[in-house]
Amino acid sequence: MAVTIKSAREIELMREAGKILASVHEELGKAIKPGMSTKEIDILGENLIREHGCIPSFLNYEGYPASICVSVNDEVVHGIPTHDRILKEGDIVSLDAGVIYKGYHSDAARTHMVGEVSKEARQLIEVTRQSFFEGIKYATEGRHLYEISAAIGTYAESFGYGVVRDLVGHGIGRNLHEDPQIPNFKQRRRGMKLQAGMTLAIEPMINAGGFDVVWLDDDWTVVTEDGSLSAHYENTVLITKGEPEILSLSL
Repeated sequence: MAVTIKSAREIELMREAGKILASVHEELGKAIKPGMSTKEIDILGENLIREHGCIPSFLNYEGYPASICVSVNDEVVHGIPTHDRILKEGDIVSLDAGVIYKGYHSDAARTHMVGEVSKEARQLIEVTRQSFFEGIKYATEGRHLYEISAAIGTYAESFGYGVVRDLVGHGIGRNLHEDPQIPNFKQRRRGMKLQAGMTLAIEPMINAGGFDVVWLDDDWTVVTEDGSLSAHYENTVLITKGEPEILSLSL
């Protein structure tokens, strides 16, 4: 497994990429409202990314046709934005976005509420977000990778939720997807030892029902098999000798 340790210069570039991506997510979150099409979100997101002098990581990546993955309700990830998919009051919508800044990627996801949502939907979003923070308590030099995985999964499952197994987090840097893979559920082994300078995209994908998912006929959109709601929360994280640094989160 070839996991790259980033130099000080590379970390600085990734820090800037993350800062830009955090601001893009903030603007998208403010814009979301009932009556908006998922394509409008994609267009706004691409414009914001390019205004900051960045390239969208996802556009044409392995054939993906948009800049922002927009996944609604039971869609877990990789929803393709369209003009005829209109958000309505009570929906939840997950936005996954990436930017390339001077050759380096940052990757982050947020799930938003569209207007007023059910108590169940609100809790799912909050637990998914918190599961990320439970995981990164273990994202320090000298700990093991799968301690992060176990902490995420244990927390989410304590609420009776299904932790998606077919999709995982990943390393990130000059490439959008690098080693190592980062599951969101407990593993039998401890996994590799973490070192300062590693950059990881940690991304819990949590379902209100079971963990099983299926791919739709477009070969991209992943949905919950049982039709339950799904939420997604992701940040690009730098391993340091002390506390982990979340590169894609505004302070």
